[in-house]
Amino acid sequence: MTGLYTLKPEAVATLRADNKAVIFAELAHSFAATYGLDAEEVLERLEERENLGSTGFGRGIAMPHARVPGLARPVTALLRLEEPVEFNAADGLPVDLVFGLLSPENAGASHLHALAAISRLVRNEDMHEALIEAPNDEALYALLTNVADRNAA
Repeated sequence: MTGLYTLKPEAVATLRADNKAVIFAELAHSFAATYGLDAEEVLERLEERENLGSTGFGRGIAMPHARVPGLARPVTALLRLEEPVEFNAADGLPVDLVFGLLSPENAGASHLHALAAISRLVRNEDMHEALIEAPNDEALYALLTNVADRNAA
């Protein structure tokens, strides 16, 4: 997607979920299927990080993230939720967009830079609205890759 992380079209999906557990299980499955990772390990790492404090950072957005072995660079996945889900976010609002980020185990600055890039992207109210309103997963992916291409230019 950008020079900071990889996003493949298969890692973008719309999901009906009732709770965080369903969201985390789907993220782990998506990362495993798309990037060849172990779903159980991904789920364990994401849950370990979430136990330190909610990754729901506000305005309807969550960014579950973790470091896992076997990656050469950060990878991401996006889940758009059909209905907002309670995530214990800092602002108390439920989330409707979930950006998962996995980085190599030894990634220090690159992990933080990738988190910051996603944060900048979704802080834009027009972009947030466009992601929510996108007609399908292909349109979601196109929105994200078009923004990344413009930012890279």
